[in-house]
Amino acid sequence: MPEWLQVIILGIIEGVTEFLPISSTGHLLIAQQWLDRQSEAFNVAIQSGAMLAVIVIFRERVMELITKWREPESRDYTLKLILAFVITGVGGVALKAAGFELPETAAPIGWALLVGGVLFLVVENRLKTRELADHISWKLAALIGVGQLAAAVFSGLSRSGATILVALVLGLNRKRAIEFTFLLGVPTMFAAGGLELALEVKDNGFAGFDWGMLILGTVVAAVTAFVSVKWLLKFVQTHTFEAFGWYRIAVGGAVLLFLR
Repeated sequence: MPEWLQVIILGIIEGVTEFLPISSTGHLLIAQQWLDRQSEAFNVAIQSGAMLAVIVIFRERVMELITKWREPESRDYTLKLILAFVITGVGGVALKAAGFELPETAAPIGWALLVGGVLFLVVENRLKTRELADHISWKLAALIGVGQLAAAVFSGLSRSGATILVALVLGLNRKRAIEFTFLLGVPTMFAAGGLELALEVKDNGFAGFDWGMLILGTVVAAVTAFVSVKWLLKFVQTHTFEAFGWYRIAVGGAVLLFLR
């Protein structure tokens, strides 16, 4: 299969799965069981590309936080985003310094998908009789940062899945959970992408990149992520996350049965 076609496929997978609570990293690693394995820098870079979709879709909210930062509500929300980002960033740097690497086998991904799917079903079942809040507390912001960090450790857990689960367990409604999770992902993934690219350049120089393929994958991921996010925002207006729970269980089970 031509390299450009593989990159397009990976970009589509990244764009579709980055914001759905089904693990983009897990799906990319699964896809690379058959496709040529890409560098970690490539995976993080196209994840950063998908973040561009969030900036476009939530542009009014982003501008509100920037232009009205002196107002209590905007300042409070922004500081909570910063708190969650710092928790993730400090933890991520510590993991990198300790030499942590994502697993190259599919089994851990399958278990993370499966367990996460069960958790979604359990949590959504408990929320059926519970009124969800619209306010993000400092405790919730901190725990969302921890959840995002946990997703970096367990491939297949899903960054958006982990943070949305934390938010729902602590009583935040789905709309607010999605907004905070997606906005938090912007600085997180740009920082991660910048770090990975800097390390790659340090080790191999600029000649180590196929910039054309990296740009192609990033653009494809950004476009498909835009469509995916728009669909999800409409979907959660009338649905719960139970469908994603069942999907994760099915995919996780298939991975454990057929992949190693």
